[in-house]
Amino acid sequence: MLRLSKMADYGTVVLTAMVNEPDRSRSSAEIAAAIHVPAPTVSKILKMLARSGLVTSLRGAKGGYLLSRPPGKISMADIIDAMDGPIGMTECSVTPGLCVQETACAIRVNWQRVNRAVLGVLQEMTLDQMVQPVIQPVDASAITLKRQMKAVNAGTNRG
Repeated sequence: MLRLSKMADYGTVVLTAMVNEPDRSRSSAEIAAAIHVPAPTVSKILKMLARSGLVTSLRGAKGGYLLSRPPGKISMADIIDAMDGPIGMTECSVTPGLCVQETACAIRVNWQRVNRAVLGVLQEMTLDQMVQPVIQPVDASAITLKRQMKAVNAGTNRG
């Protein structure tokens, strides 16, 4: 199963909590209370997001954190990269030379193709879109039916 890290998920939740008032500074404690995540975790996430340039840290009595650019200019790929590093379905999709089988791998190019497709979607999806209601729910029944048909076909082809 492909899955985001908990930190990348929380990074998204932290940033979406800031979308409605992107120019307002918030403390890590205020954000933690709003999203029901422990304050030390939120503080750690905000520091990572600040290092990557997605939020700006302000010092002083009115200090805190605010988005460093408009929510429409922050992509999901930016957030995941800030929290987890480069996005890759496989090691060779991101950094060449890590896999000993890389030069002889028959499927490397296709994994890179999948990686580009996933990365493209994540680059197109922005923070402001993440807080919008879903207009048309995703119909997973077609995907489930397709999987069931593949399983049936695989069973009939064995014999």
